[in-house]
Amino acid sequence: MAGFGWKLHGDGRSPAPGAVVKPDERLSWGRTVGLGAQHVVAMFGATFVAPVLMGLDPNLAVMVSGVATIFFLLVTGGRIPSYLGSSLSFVGVAAVIKTQGGDAATLTGAMLVVGAVLVACGAAVRAAGARVIHAVLPPVVTGAVVMLIGFNLAPVTAGTYWPQDQWTALLTMVFTGLALVVLRGFWSRIAIFLGLVFGYAISWVLDRVFGQIHAANGAGVVTDHWRLDLSGVGKAEWLGLPSLHAPSFSASAVLVALPVVVALIAENAGHVKAVGEMTGDPLDDRMGAAIMADGAATMISTSVGGPATTTYAENIGVMAATRVYSTAAYWCAAGFAILFGLCPKFGAVIAAIPGGVLGGITVVLYGMIGLLGAQIWVHNRVDLTNPLHLVPVAAGVIIGIGNVSLKFTDNFSLSGIALGTLVVLIGYHLLRLMAPAHMKQQQQSPLLDAGTSEYDSGAPER
Repeated sequence: MAGFGWKLHGDGRSPAPGAVVKPDERLSWGRTVGLGAQHVVAMFGATFVAPVLMGLDPNLAVMVSGVATIFFLLVTGGRIPSYLGSSLSFVGVAAVIKTQGGDAATLTGAMLVVGAVLVACGAAVRAAGARVIHAVLPPVVTGAVVMLIGFNLAPVTAGTYWPQDQWTALLTMVFTGLALVVLRGFWSRIAIFLGLVFGYAISWVLDRVFGQIHAANGAGVVTDHWRLDLSGVGKAEWLGLPSLHAPSFSASAVLVALPVVVALIAENAGHVKAVGEMTGDPLDDRMGAAIMADGAATMISTSVGGPATTTYAENIGVMAATRVYSTAAYWCAAGFAILFGLCPKFGAVIAAIPGGVLGGITVVLYGMIGLLGAQIWVHNRVDLTNPLHLVPVAAGVIIGIGNVSLKFTDNFSLSGIALGTLVVLIGYHLLRLMAPAHMKQQQQSPLLDAGTSEYDSGAPER
């Protein structure tokens, strides 16, 4: 089967000077297993933070991320080394669905539908070619959608996490920011994870020094409680299956979730392009297959109660730093993730993350998600002085961030992310039909020329 039978690169110790370890190559198995463990650490923070923020089982999320990665490697024939972790793009969707009265099953049902739509989009890209992505979703649109998805999350931090312990949140935010800026290389790539570890430690210290805190708990009830409650860890077993649940389907929840398809397509396209540039193997012919694989993996994950999946920039960054693109390392990483998911005690440790710690982390994390939209604009030289770009973006972003609602009937309305995305996407294409020629001639760089992120393996580690 394609994707197996890796050739030993050089002496198996490290990449030769100026060379890279290609996807069909590997280092010695000891080093390959070590690299797999490094990939686990890189994906770890976001993969278990996302389900925690969405009210899903983090143990299950970690386990299905391993299954999803294996599925992705098989479908893409071992040509695209990528890790499929939990998608953070649905955190805002989860918050909206919760306010509508939906539960975890409603959320996973909506994400499963998004996965199916992503499969269909991947099939269209495979049939028509990668450039169809740019025609339907130019950078001005994808940047705006990613931005409004991220910034729509601000009320979640402000209203849910930060009030639980404002001082722990502030200290965690400061530490995480310093870790992102000051640390170098691999350590900077796991700054979110380090921020969580710091938050755990500072919460424990504050409990020992000041005793219980009088503030809102995770349920929003003001009580006296410990910041860090590890009582569930001692009761948890070392080995066991995570909790599974079947999805349920709601039309209103699906409408809220569907706009995330735009972000996932842009994310997948950018990551596949980046990997192709780094390995020297152009992968545009596999773009459709990669998008289809991600959509199908999302359907597999959500069908048992897990989160949606997506390719991870964190792991692409690890490859850029190590110059090792071997898919063998990803098979090892997937194996480690599955083993972690089968440890309920590990899940109990994650479930004990103090609310104040999540407050500090999400201030940085949600802002970074939103600013990825601006990165897409800058990267692709989107001209926001052009009214054709400015008008739909301005309206859609404000609708998304402000959670503006448009009511059609007593039982059907569009708001926030869903309405903002429709305004940007439909508004842009309708205005383009009517715009004068000189506005259309102000070209943007194609999204697929550089993707949504850039990883320069020759640049110094930061």
